[in-house]
Amino acid sequence: MKALALAALLGVTTLGFAAPAIAEEGPGTVTVAQAAAALAPNRFVWTDSQMTAVDPVAQPVTVVVSLPMQRAYVYRGDAMIAAASVSTGKDGKDTPTGVFPILQKREMHRSNLYNDAPMPFMQRLTWDGVALHAGNNPGFPDSHGCIRLPTAFAKKLFAVTSVGTTVIVTDQMVGDHFDPALLETETMQANQTQMASLER
Repeated sequence: MKALALAALLGVTTLGFAAPAIAEEGPGTVTVAQAAAALAPNRFVWTDSQMTAVDPVAQPVTVVVSLPMQRAYVYRGDAMIAAASVSTGKDGKDTPTGVFPILQKREMHRSNLYNDAPMPFMQRLTWDGVALHAGNNPGFPDSHGCIRLPTAFAKKLFAVTSVGTTVIVTDQMVGDHFDPALLETETMQANQTQMASLER
């Protein structure tokens, strides 16, 4: 029964439609994390009904990217509401780990480092060129350091974040609920300068 529910869920999400609210756990219910584990490259699951970051009653959004899992997870408060396959930096062009604020957002952006390459729904994490954006997503590390997302997922993510939204890039595995310990890493200290730049 769970296999049928998962297959039905993935059938909806592979078309890019918002999936039904599956994050509530119960008998026979498929969680976002379970659906995410079975995602093919360039696929995602999205269950959030609050589609903008400006909703005053919405809990804050946090994005967690797991490098070993090649997944991006979106939490609203401590509940996982979305997940996608990603493609992070290949050997020699590693995606840095740490806690990053979104520094800049541009719906259409072009790389000034790599042949004017398109970076739709770009959300900058570092001033030296690392960003979340829509792009080629084979499901394994293949970028120059950026985090490439499925296009429809990148568009939805762009709508629910704002400058200052926290993005955590980790070399750890990720679970159903947001783990505050991810915010307490040593690399967070290295990113204080970037966070301070938002206050200027």
